[in-house]
Amino acid sequence: MARILALNAAYFLRTGGHFVLSIKANCIDSTMPAGKVYDSEVDRLRADLLKPAEMVTLDRFERDHACVVGSYRVPKKQKTSA
Repeated sequence: MARILALNAAYFLRTGGHFVLSIKANCIDSTMPAGKVYDSEVDRLRADLLKPAEMVTLDRFERDHACVVGSYRVPKKQKTSA
């Protein structure tokens, strides 16, 4: 899922654009615990110039689901001289 998001972000998002990714852990790897699947997907996002801002598990509503919100190619802040 993270790879598909990265490909679409490169094609459709501007620098600084935002994304929302819904992760269903059982669809990615049913042999690993859900928490490890979430962590591996977030690591893949970081490797592809995506900056996750927040991840929320949806266990209260749906088992083994999470939602990740973040930005694409966040520009670095410029220092202002005083």
